[in-house]
Amino acid sequence: MPATNLLAGKVAIITGGTTGIGRAICLGFLAQGCSVAVNHLDLEKDRSHLDSLISEAAQLKESNPLAGTLAHLPGDVRDPATGTALVAFALSSFSSPRLDICVSNAGICTFAEFLDIDQALLEKTFRTNLDGAFYVVQAAARQMARNQTPTGGSIIGVSSISALVGGGGQTHYTPTKAGVTSLMQSTAVALGKYGIRCNALLPGTIRTQLNEEDLRDEEKRKYMEGRIPLGRTGEPRDLAGPAVFLACEELSGYVTGAQLLVDGGLFVNLQ
Repeated sequence: MPATNLLAGKVAIITGGTTGIGRAICLGFLAQGCSVAVNHLDLEKDRSHLDSLISEAAQLKESNPLAGTLAHLPGDVRDPATGTALVAFALSSFSSPRLDICVSNAGICTFAEFLDIDQALLEKTFRTNLDGAFYVVQAAARQMARNQTPTGGSIIGVSSISALVGGGGQTHYTPTKAGVTSLMQSTAVALGKYGIRCNALLPGTIRTQLNEEDLRDEEKRKYMEGRIPLGRTGEPRDLAGPAVFLACEELSGYVTGAQLLVDGGLFVNLQ
């Protein structure tokens, strides 16, 4: 029987939560009884994703009264105020004195040749992927450490296999993901005394809007799948279970500062 209600009564925030991996983690948390406030940029081109997430969350609630509640708030993670606002919004929306889980997921990846990368692309990537992660993690940690009793919580940074391997078209991206992994290691040390666990999820090749154009190349897709021991590229839902594991105190209460690869075995096959 599948595990149920692993996050019953918990409150979470997720950045970049309407598409891709963030969306899948959101739905996984909701199914386990966790109420989730997701952050998004409120772009017109993403409106259909937000609408379908709201609809899917409502269907979950209808079929399972114990499922969590969804709320959403626009905001750009590059702005330090966004993380603080998202925390306050979650507590207010769910009438909760506690924030239990933070998933720093928002990120961008535009493939580009190293010699052609300009300052604008470099700064946008670093400020979104790394600065944004720092700000939201800090905002969540302040709530978990200073504004709730007992203190504690789970913080999950969505890094990437790219934190461990190079990418010729990702020279501006891979350092940010290495930075997210390092951020989780350092915050695990800094926040352990408050009972806050900080861990990194490292997805491998996952089919999301970030790489859909790249994976349209049939030859490239087959080549990539050939390097993955499990024989397929990942789906966003493959990250939901690992995120639930890291969020659940009963399952991972002694896990902090860890890096969890979710890559179908790709990394070990590259060694």
